[in-house]
Amino acid sequence: MTSPQQQKRSWRFLLAGTCICLLLGLSVHHSSLGAWLDAKYLDVQIRLLRHYFPTRIARDVIVVGIDEQTLQTFPEPMTLWHRHWGDFLRAIHAADASAVGLDIVMPDRSFNDIMPGNDQALMTGILLAKSRRPVVLSITIDGTGRQRVLAENFSRAAGENGLGYALFPRDIDQRVRRYDERLADDGKRQATLVGQMIRGLKLAPQSGYIDTSLGAAFQYVPMQDVIKSYRDGDIEKLRQQFGGKPVLLGTVRPAEDRLALAVNLAGWEDNNNFVPGVLLHAQTLRAFLNQGLVQAASNKIVWCLIMLAALCWSWSFSQFGRALAFLFFASGLLLLGMYLFRHGMYLPLSAITATYFFALAGRGVFDAMAHLQERRLLKSAFGNSVSPSVMDEILSGQLTPELGGTRKFVCILFSDIRGFTTRSESMTPEAGIHLLNRYFECVVEQIHGNGGAVINFMGDGIMAIFGSPKPLQNPCAAGFAAAKAMQTALAQFNQSLVLEGINPIEIGVGVHAGEVVIGHMGSSNRNDYTAIGDAANVASRVEGLTKEVGYSIVCSKVIVDALPDSDGLVPLGPQPIKGHTPVEVYGWGKL
Repeated sequence: MTSPQQQKRSWRFLLAGTCICLLLGLSVHHSSLGAWLDAKYLDVQIRLLRHYFPTRIARDVIVVGIDEQTLQTFPEPMTLWHRHWGDFLRAIHAADASAVGLDIVMPDRSFNDIMPGNDQALMTGILLAKSRRPVVLSITIDGTGRQRVLAENFSRAAGENGLGYALFPRDIDQRVRRYDERLADDGKRQATLVGQMIRGLKLAPQSGYIDTSLGAAFQYVPMQDVIKSYRDGDIEKLRQQFGGKPVLLGTVRPAEDRLALAVNLAGWEDNNNFVPGVLLHAQTLRAFLNQGLVQAASNKIVWCLIMLAALCWSWSFSQFGRALAFLFFASGLLLLGMYLFRHGMYLPLSAITATYFFALAGRGVFDAMAHLQERRLLKSAFGNSVSPSVMDEILSGQLTPELGGTRKFVCILFSDIRGFTTRSESMTPEAGIHLLNRYFECVVEQIHGNGGAVINFMGDGIMAIFGSPKPLQNPCAAGFAAAKAMQTALAQFNQSLVLEGINPIEIGVGVHAGEVVIGHMGSSNRNDYTAIGDAANVASRVEGLTKEVGYSIVCSKVIVDALPDSDGLVPLGPQPIKGHTPVEVYGWGKL
């Protein structure tokens, strides 16, 4: 049961992590990085909506384009196209279009001295067209940011409501995604080309995001075709094309007045989403005439969603689970954003996604550090109590603390010091312990070096197994190699003992293999990791045979049969074992 102090510490941990993720998410939401990410995220949503969820619209906009063929049709420089502009407006009047906007650079002075009657032709066209519909001329700015002057006679003809800036606000990456008439540095509203057309159509322009996924890509009608139909008197054709619809005139030439958008609005060309500016005006007007502009969600909604994402700090997943959770969350949030955008609400997603990432990744890093610290503490506390292979299995979670075991084939090694009881009678307990520790340091290293695990120290005896918990390709060969390495290391150790005036140590090693049950044995409060079974008992008895047969190592036939090389092993035949049928054994290292 968790103590009140532990519960309090847990709540503090969850609260601290959640607050950190919340602050990070809010920082992203109100930063320039967040604005940039939101802009790119919105582009992705628009592309997906346009490609996978196209929509039909009830009211559309007609685009009349000035292309390369237009320039070839009219020989004069575009600055002197007054008569052609006038005829275009008269054609629109005859066709009974609902509104007309000219997204072109209008003359900044009179050219009557060059072409007499030119100004009059354009002015009469403006006045005739605006008699039954709104006609809006665009205002532009020059390279210094100042308003480009429009010739006074054309400005008077258009009237106060017939002039509008052909401008849009730019996002942090200098792309256009929004419509807003607050274009001045002080936030003052400036009449725009689209805004004036909307007002002329008895609608109220509002700020918002332009849904460039709405409707199909535009096709344009060449300006020269419109003028030709008018001059030929084919008014019926013009009415079929433009009757009751708003019309926008602008250039569609490849290298003139282009804007980078999320999608391509030009249905006649592949332009890498670098579209003519007149199409952005047309798309904005199209959005106003249908479902309106998309409004941004309030900060309160975004803050609440960031808070919910931050609360995910309390979730603890595996590494794969975190990746899967983030994938589902990001995908679901993207689909939600697309759904809301199509239904009139723009939800900025970057801060919410980032907060969820901070929560999952931060909790993952914290859990990993805590797990590493726990491993260090566990290794520090119990590293010397179990063999490295057993410790590795415990740290990896392969060994569980539950009582019980599994049946496995292993090699079992028993060793014992000859006459240690008699030797200890002439030694102090401290000296006996010191000698044993030095001996164990010498031989245990050989067991571990051959992949074995020491299961138990029984006074001056050792029990070790090979093949569990660490799997070995040939446990029998590993066990026999460890037995020989123990004798070699002991010989070197004895040399140092002789120099110290201490009698050398002699050990017997027994090696046997078979199926045993390996696991935790004992009570729920105190248990050991050990091996139980007939093979373990036989291995212990085989070690006892070393005293009788005169060999330092005795192994069973099971071991010999598994060895790639049996040189040096002497067959000793079946040997009687207490409480067991005779076992065929072999000796190594004649004493």
